[in-house]
Amino acid sequence: MTHSPTLLVIAKEPRPGRVKTRLTPPFTPRQAATLAEAALADTLDTVARTPARRRVLVLEGEPGPWLPPGFEVVRQCAGGLDERLAAAFAGCDGPALLIGMDTPQVTPELLTVDFSDCDAYFGPAEDGGFWALGLAAPDPALLSGVPMSTPSTGAVQRARLAGMRVRDLPGLRDVDTAGDAEAVARTAPGGRFAAELARLSAAGTR
Repeated sequence: MTHSPTLLVIAKEPRPGRVKTRLTPPFTPRQAATLAEAALADTLDTVARTPARRRVLVLEGEPGPWLPPGFEVVRQCAGGLDERLAAAFAGCDGPALLIGMDTPQVTPELLTVDFSDCDAYFGPAEDGGFWALGLAAPDPALLSGVPMSTPSTGAVQRARLAGMRVRDLPGLRDVDTAGDAEAVARTAPGGRFAAELARLSAAGTR
């Protein structure tokens, strides 16, 4: 395997009313934020256990106790999500793999990628978006202008990689709704996210 890539996690500080608003209802904004924090903590823990040249949290907001050691923190730039993703890649001088905070079921095995014989990795999300994008030679132009948070986001982004040697990663389900949360927790029952969802459910939230 060639040298490990930079691993980028783009995330929002898990503050009530700012994250996972589609979980409300049935959850309150504070409960949705605790679920977001658990998802972020699971994601960062997985990244921390994955071989990487650098581990970078591209953050909107402020770091909290959920941030493990070993991460650089970079502020998200202003603009749309496509511009913020493009800027995250612009800060890399070699191969990089970017993920979000919405797939706490991700594993080190999924994130251990080898760019020696490919130009890009693409991980589709079940909602039509994508959960992972890897570029051997990060080019912000590959993301600029891609319409985000639409059913065709993944297809448009995948089309931007035309002519490149692309490896497709398995599809994963993003946590957006309560139904998503339950499905994802079942796939990763040992994580903080599943434990937090179980705690809230036992308290009579649902």
